Amino acid sequence: MVITMLALTGCATKKYVAQSVDPVSQKLNQVDQNQQNTQKQLDAAEPRISAADEKAGAADARAGDAIGRADAASKKADQVRADLRNELNDRIANLDDYKQMGDATVLFKFNSAELSDEAKQQLDELAGSKVGTMKTYFVAIEGFTDKIGPADYNLDLSRRRAQAVQTYLVAEKNVPVYRIQIVGLGKDKPVNEQKTRDDRSKNRRVEVTLFSADESRQAKSAPQTSSTTPNNNQ
Repeated sequence: MVITMLALTGCATKKYVAQSVDPVSQKLNQVDQNQQNTQKQLDAAEPRISAADEKAGAADARAGDAIGRADAASKKADQVRADLRNELNDRIANLDDYKQMGDATVLFKFNSAELSDEAKQQLDELAGSKVGTMKTYFVAIEGFTDKIGPADYNLDLSRRRAQAVQTYLVAEKNVPVYRIQIVGLGKDKPVNEQKTRDDRSKNRRVEVTLFSADESRQAKSAPQTSSTTPNNNQ
């Protein structure tokens, strides 16, 4: 009986232990399974994550390059503005130093703002013989029309003629645009009474005048020589 009781007690203990341990083991197994599934998901996602990192890195590089170009453009614009301000201040401060160094009058066909070959040749001579050797200068361009047509249309036409001369000097003769001043005066300031067709053709014009302060500056910077009088008491 004792042996039987001990056997029964042992079976009850094993059953109790099994009932207590098995649920925990199942939970542990489930946790392990979940971890394995999570790891598989991470392994599967790793290539996509790496690709996303590469794209993000490339985007950062492109953004950095764009910022660098924008910064360089901003610095260049600042330099141009500074040059323009210096040029303008220099002109205003020394306006009396500028002297007329050359001029040209180019003519246009009726109702046209297109430069003729003869007009281009005149501009070539003015820019080639004068502008290339100057350091401090500016070009004044005045556009005109004859008396035929409405005043507002003639004003616009005179401006387009002045702009055509400006464009040619900048594009073909490398004159900096900030050294050029243009104005359209329409049919104002005629050169004659325009009684004939030939008279009117002479008013369809652009007057180009070149001013420079080089000679005045050279004179100011030249060393002053003092004259000495001999000593007659020696």
